Amino acid sequence: MGDPGADHAAVRLIDVHKTYRAGEVETPVLRGVNLEILRGQITVVLGPSGSGKTTLLNMIGGIDRPTSGRIVYGQRDISAMTDAQLTDFRRREVGFVFQFYNLVPSLTSEENVRVATELVGDPMDPAEALKWVQMEDRAGYFPAQLSGGQQQRVSIARALAKRPTLMLCDEPTGALDAITGKAVLQNLIELNERFGSTIVIITHNENVGRLGHQIARLGSGIIRSSEPNADRVGVDEISW
Repeated sequence: MGDPGADHAAVRLIDVHKTYRAGEVETPVLRGVNLEILRGQITVVLGPSGSGKTTLLNMIGGIDRPTSGRIVYGQRDISAMTDAQLTDFRRREVGFVFQFYNLVPSLTSEENVRVATELVGDPMDPAEALKWVQMEDRAGYFPAQLSGGQQQRVSIARALAKRPTLMLCDEPTGALDAITGKAVLQNLIELNERFGSTIVIITHNENVGRLGHQIARLGSGIIRSSEPNADRVGVDEISW
């Protein structure tokens, strides 16, 4: 009989540990994380600075490897993949949205999106992706000519253009004011609703958590709780 969690979970983390070593010094960051990220939903992982949120996201996205434990994406154990397989996984399956945008300064908005589309087989047209985040009129602008919120929207368009099944967002509103941050969150909600993308948002902002279908709380390297959000609200209903 197959794993019953495989049908509804996009990603399963099973007793995931991560310890960083520098010489003889060991620093445990994740201490046995167990978590199911449900397919087609927005999961918000809440935790204070230093709780291991970014490490957790890097594990899910195949940027880093667990010291022990398993990370299963669909039916594939990504924690057992080779470096080449992980690279292919990131290119084909995962879209990343970072707190500080990570746009190439010497490329225009459209060129930043186009670079991502060159890595996959069936990408969205860069112009279409920019239009989806209301940035079509800034296609020829360089990052330095854009506000923080506009850069983050280009970052979302870059991730979206790959048509990822999994979108991972590392404090996507952490560097933004309330109005701009809410606009970015609305973009992510619309992407989930229209394309059915599984979205994981890590944040320390409790208000962002109210937008998720599922809320997980990370503390001291373990998941303290993970449960459906029975009181989910829209962007207009959250305070900042």
